[in-house]
Amino acid sequence: MDNKAIGQSGEDRATEYLRSIGYKIIERNKKYPLGEIDILARDGATVVIIEVKAGRTGNFGYAIERVGPNKQHKLRQLARRLSQDYPSAVLRIDLLNVDPDSGQVIHIPNAIQSH
Repeated sequence: MDNKAIGQSGEDRATEYLRSIGYKIIERNKKYPLGEIDILARDGATVVIIEVKAGRTGNFGYAIERVGPNKQHKLRQLARRLSQDYPSAVLRIDLLNVDPDSGQVIHIPNAIQSH
């Protein structure tokens, strides 16, 4: 599988997992001029930006460890932009790691402060 296929498969698995724990999926791959939100969902009254990383854990650590300062900054910018669409909602940013071989999901709610 190439990286794009691994990413798509990871997002499919992430969506399945999130639904199984009661999240409502609002949209996938929501595009804004400054970037894209992998999964936008609702966890109760909270609107959640979910950054999905699919990759093998192995010797290189978890795929979510690749969410560095630049990506975190971009996710915060996306959260600020999203707050215009959902002005009364509480926003949260979660990270979700999907192992493409085992399908194992590691979910870190509120992994990045949105402000």
